[in-house]
Amino acid sequence: MTAKVLTAKTVDLVALVKPNIMIMALLTAAGAISLAPGTMPASRALLMLLGAGLIVGAANTLNMWLERDTDCLMSRTKNRPLPQHRLAPMTALWFGAIQGAIALPVLAASGIVPAALGLVALLLYVGAYTPMKQKTHHATWVGAVPGAMPALIGWTAATGRIDVPGLAVFGVLFFWQIPHTHAIAIYRQRDYDAAGMKTLPSTHGLPATRRAIRLFLVVQVAVSLLPAVLGIAGLPYLVTAIVLGAMVLAQGFGGDGSPKWARNLFLTSIVYLPILFAVMVASGQA
Repeated sequence: MTAKVLTAKTVDLVALVKPNIMIMALLTAAGAISLAPGTMPASRALLMLLGAGLIVGAANTLNMWLERDTDCLMSRTKNRPLPQHRLAPMTALWFGAIQGAIALPVLAASGIVPAALGLVALLLYVGAYTPMKQKTHHATWVGAVPGAMPALIGWTAATGRIDVPGLAVFGVLFFWQIPHTHAIAIYRQRDYDAAGMKTLPSTHGLPATRRAIRLFLVVQVAVSLLPAVLGIAGLPYLVTAIVLGAMVLAQGFGGDGSPKWARNLFLTSIVYLPILFAVMVASGQA
């Protein structure tokens, strides 16, 4: 195998773990450590981050392996390594399985609770969320659990327990995903329908999806205030949560509900969460 081919294969293996998602997951896990009460040895924190990264990588890799046929049908995913046959399916399967097998003992070194949460996240994402996408729009709710889990893994690695403040941080990330995902489903409905994915727009129509988005934007903003109410983050965070919340509510309730509106709402949500979480962490450290 030439160096050029080896480099290309490595790039494709990295693509399987969805690096952008992994980076966001690691940032939320690290942020949750800094927000949690007490101190955590750097060595244990690094083990937790390594284990969390491997769990996310395993989940994303196995998701791509399971969806390699439907990925061929969507413009957003058709150029991934497996639909393009740049990697053999068995390579992806082994790569995902090895990541998962290494991740759990590494996470266990930072605590039993983080390891258990990592296992739950992996099983939910691969064993429940991925196959459910072909059967019901409720997959969105199931997928939001592993999506928010890195923050709870980080929190429990620092505290050793699941508690109300940790669940509040988890909740901010969990409820953000619901309107975010429904907005994607509206403006990419043709893609999802072609792949047989059951989204809220495809099963209940656009009016019901718009109502759901607006309802859960309200829930999202309300939950975003909890870290300030519980004393996890300070006044700068509360002000930021109110301002950002007003912005997304104005956009969500002021638009016409068209695919363009949904796409703009999706783009706004991508800006909303990193700013909100960054200020939460900075305010919590202050």
